[in-house]
Amino acid sequence: MSGIFGAYSAAGKTVLEDIYLGLYALQHRGQESAGIAWHDADKISSVRGFGLLHNAVSQKNLSKISANCAIGHVRCVPLEFSRLHNVLPVCANYAKGPVAVAHDGLVTNLDELRHQLVMRGAIFQSDTNSEAVLHIMAQKSYMQPIDAFADALRRIEGSYSFAAILNDSLVAARDPYGFRPLCIGECNGVYYVSSESCGLDIVGARLIRDVEPGEIVVIGKHGIKSLRVHPERPSTAKHCSFEYVYTARPDSIIDGVSVYKARKEMGRRLAAASPCCGADLVTGMPDSGTAAAIGYAQEAKIPFEMAIVRNRYVGRTFIQPTQKVRERGVKIKLNPIEHIFEGKKVIIVDDSIVRGTTAERITEMMRSCGSSEVHLRIASPPVVCPCRYGIDTRGASTLAAVRMTLEELCKKTGADSLKYLSEEELCAAIGLPQERLCTECFCRKIS
Repeated sequence: MSGIFGAYSAAGKTVLEDIYLGLYALQHRGQESAGIAWHDADKISSVRGFGLLHNAVSQKNLSKISANCAIGHVRCVPLEFSRLHNVLPVCANYAKGPVAVAHDGLVTNLDELRHQLVMRGAIFQSDTNSEAVLHIMAQKSYMQPIDAFADALRRIEGSYSFAAILNDSLVAARDPYGFRPLCIGECNGVYYVSSESCGLDIVGARLIRDVEPGEIVVIGKHGIKSLRVHPERPSTAKHCSFEYVYTARPDSIIDGVSVYKARKEMGRRLAAASPCCGADLVTGMPDSGTAAAIGYAQEAKIPFEMAIVRNRYVGRTFIQPTQKVRERGVKIKLNPIEHIFEGKKVIIVDDSIVRGTTAERITEMMRSCGSSEVHLRIASPPVVCPCRYGIDTRGASTLAAVRMTLEELCKKTGADSLKYLSEEELCAAIGLPQERLCTECFCRKIS
């Protein structure tokens, strides 16, 4: 789970501070590392570090550097891979010039590719997906950089959205299924690519369009050029449904769909399918459960209260690296307003249950506030399969809906009832045809 942002100015305007701002807007997509790379004369320069953006990269130092083409990356990466050489973007100078690559997603045939490349003499410096692309390009030095890049994309499988610098051009690419989001924007002659449209908003850019599945977009001194990764094969979209459930910010628009409207509709449909008679109030888990809670309350005609306060200086507990930190993170991050819950029958709406840590802790909090009943309503289906395409849910054995039946999970959380949104209703709420959405993580039914 990562965020990528890129910018290019044909007029030579410096764009590094725009990259910094864009990554700030995408910070929710990754909090363990950040990096920025830029075209500097005939080479690529970069700065990378660990932690939140302001800890990893110095905005003050960036403001002193002039560059008209740059890319940036924020990343959530498993703890065992938290080493500086794994922080993106990956940069290199090869036979055809300087190149930098940042990637969101997961290459599923990476081990096979690495083995083939190593047998041909490649020496890997990192564990990243992006480095394999550079090695494939390097072995195609007789090609022009964009052709070598396209050839590399044809060889990789899985999910990807790429932002790259090839010589002095900005390049954006999306896998043939469009698993990971990527969009294009413009402001005063500066062009941007961003994982989400909220990254464009912060720099004042207008959303032009999404990068299409299987498309490569080249932005340079000769304008914008569009290529196809697999020109002989029509794209079949499979957009990640979890983006609409949890990953994306609610103020983003992804593939023409407002994330906020989709989440609110999830809540409305959840209320229609799983009502809770006699409830006194509805509240949502901030922030990704809030819109669904509003939709639930409106449909059920039950008062909505912003009764759980989030500490804005704490990150997302789901993407913390260890279970111990996740458990502590719930207590630090969320605090209920006690008097609102005293003696009340409460409905808590959350976006999803992955490992069950947050659901169990928040139910305990509600009980300690004096709630007479606590009912959990989840605005997505049970997460029952690890994602093969980049959302970090670890192994199947860690998933609450795999370890327990619905009845056991309800008992484990301490709730009086627990209900999920169905897969069909989720797709209907998003508003895209079910065949255009990837719901693999929800695909096995819970009994």
